[in-house]
Amino acid sequence: MTSRTPLPGFRHAPALAALALSLTLAGCVAPAQSADGRDVSDERIPASVDRDTTLTVGAPDLKVALELSGRIDELPFKVKWANISGGPQCSEAFRADALDVCSAAEIPSINAHWTGLDTKLVAVEFRADPYENPIYELGTAPGSGIKTLADLRGKRIAYSPGQAQGALVLRILHKAGLTRDDVELVELASTGDVYPTALGNRQVDAAPIADVNVKRYLANYGKEGGSTIRHGLRDDPTHLWALTESVADARKSAALRELVKFWARAQLWIDGHPEEWVAGYYVKDQGLSREDGEYLVRRAGHPDLPADWTDAIHRQQQTIDLLAKEQDRERFDADILFDRRYEPVAAEAVAAEGTSS
Repeated sequence: MTSRTPLPGFRHAPALAALALSLTLAGCVAPAQSADGRDVSDERIPASVDRDTTLTVGAPDLKVALELSGRIDELPFKVKWANISGGPQCSEAFRADALDVCSAAEIPSINAHWTGLDTKLVAVEFRADPYENPIYELGTAPGSGIKTLADLRGKRIAYSPGQAQGALVLRILHKAGLTRDDVELVELASTGDVYPTALGNRQVDAAPIADVNVKRYLANYGKEGGSTIRHGLRDDPTHLWALTESVADARKSAALRELVKFWARAQLWIDGHPEEWVAGYYVKDQGLSREDGEYLVRRAGHPDLPADWTDAIHRQQQTIDLLAKEQDRERFDADILFDRRYEPVAAEAVAAEGTSS
């Protein structure tokens, strides 16, 4: 069975999808020299921050959280906020030397290494109950006949190499005892409502869909037989992801340490102020309905900011090993992606916040 197929004639897909797909495939498929993974563990982070230091930060939700909590003016350095986040956009900005740090899932840093971009993860966040509060569910198209993961055999599955959704598809197949040869992987960048629309149009049989797209897909296509399946895998890693050149710079490394503290406190504030977050971020900033915002808050559960990254690195290694095997890449040690100088920063900031409140 053909393992990869481009999706033809996609109806309603926004123009951004084509751009995102080209960026994703350019970074994921084209041969490139792996990054060396510069070791910065012995480089000292200065104790104080130079207020003239500037960081360019791609984390729009963090900016809103700091504004809503009244803390954005407390940042002890200068910030240029970039309205980007996620793997493809952040990778391009890193390569253009136009970004220091951004918010992304687990896959972009892995893909960056394989395409010669040297980066580090400086903060780690999970969901406190990841199986009860998954980011993704596996959407199934009307008439697909998919009721369990085993039913994926012979089906067309939306696949986005280089993105978290693509890795999740491979992990789902592995859990179901299937290989790429047992299904038809349809290469399609996951942007906006591209995956739900492809499912509704029956152009794919299954696709991982996230957050409010789960709710909307079931509302739009549930009566026709569209459904979702819980995959039962952890899909919750979120990181602050930085350019190694930035963490290796003494002044920027100190500013990044302070940014991680503010980021951690922001996660705590969001968790403790759901009504303000729905109104200020989901409704005012993102243009969603209040109902959708409340749905997303419930779906996210509560944050987990580990003080020890050992388990996070172990899970990242499992992902690297799977992708290396399935995408014919060179295996490497996950440790080189994590800047463990920042390991205790977020948890200590949250602990200090709880003590002072």
